[in-house]
Amino acid sequence: MTEGDRHETVVVAPAEAGDRLDRVLAARLADYSRSRLKSLILGGHVAIGDRTVRDPGQRVNANERLLVKVPPPEPPEPQPEAIALDVVFEDDELLVIDKPAGLVVHPAAGHWSGTLVNALVAHCGESLSGIGGVARPGIVHRLDKDTTGLMVVAKTDKAHRALSRQFADHGRTGPLERGYLAFVWGVPDRPRGTIDKPIGRHPQSRDKMAIRPDGREAITHWELVEKYRGKSGEPVASLIACRLETGRTHQIRVHLAALGHPLIGDPVYGPGFRTKAALLPAEAQTILDGLGRQALHAFLLGIQHPKTRKHLVWRAPLPADLAHLHKVLGGGTIDLARR
Repeated sequence: MTEGDRHETVVVAPAEAGDRLDRVLAARLADYSRSRLKSLILGGHVAIGDRTVRDPGQRVNANERLLVKVPPPEPPEPQPEAIALDVVFEDDELLVIDKPAGLVVHPAAGHWSGTLVNALVAHCGESLSGIGGVARPGIVHRLDKDTTGLMVVAKTDKAHRALSRQFADHGRTGPLERGYLAFVWGVPDRPRGTIDKPIGRHPQSRDKMAIRPDGREAITHWELVEKYRGKSGEPVASLIACRLETGRTHQIRVHLAALGHPLIGDPVYGPGFRTKAALLPAEAQTILDGLGRQALHAFLLGIQHPKTRKHLVWRAPLPADLAHLHKVLGGGTIDLARR
């Protein structure tokens, strides 16, 4: 039995005695085509009682219990798509891109095309085939759909293994560095700090994460970069630089919301702060209305090259939408080299 399998049970009626197995199943299980049921029988997914049956023409007897195990559908193999990539670095082992907002990293339900993986398959060709799995070739880590910034992709199995080890270590003892710039509501009461709160799946909403005692360890180090004043002259927002010591889903978004300073534009973890937009200058309100995403950017990525062993570091400036927001909020020059 495999997690995700669906199970169907049919008890043969007296009137069906002597009929073919595939015909009985097709008549009783209307959700499946006869060809689908035939393939399940041939694949060993159908049993009569405790006995696996692989003959679609097997005759059944009255009151026999037919058990059908339906595996989840295999995800389609990603197809190449001509999607432009902002390539920051590339060699025979790896590829570093600056991901735009709106780009889903890998195919999943509701997003079988138009993903970064589809773009990578087109960009790298056959060299990417199978590295890290068919559904997520080359993917070592991910960014949320609407988070921008730096991502590294493996182009060989050796590179994938080496980079995966670095991300598993989270930079605690190894060379990995990951830095983010986050525009948040409010201003922290101290210049820097560490959020050490476990994160797990939200108990009521399965598409959200939450601080949970039984969650997985999650540690975020943060530093205040800039404060932004509203129309009244009082501080209303700020820019925070974050470094990750772990890599949980939505980690920065959940942790900063728990700190009381959710990301500007975050519809999931910061909707209660929407009214604060009225405190911003008029131009900043206009920019925020059109932002359509959380204001989070992965500006820093540092790794050890899997082949040369050299320590490589990349920094990506704010994308156009966040750069515009930064400007109208009254931000100054951001020295990325210090972060």
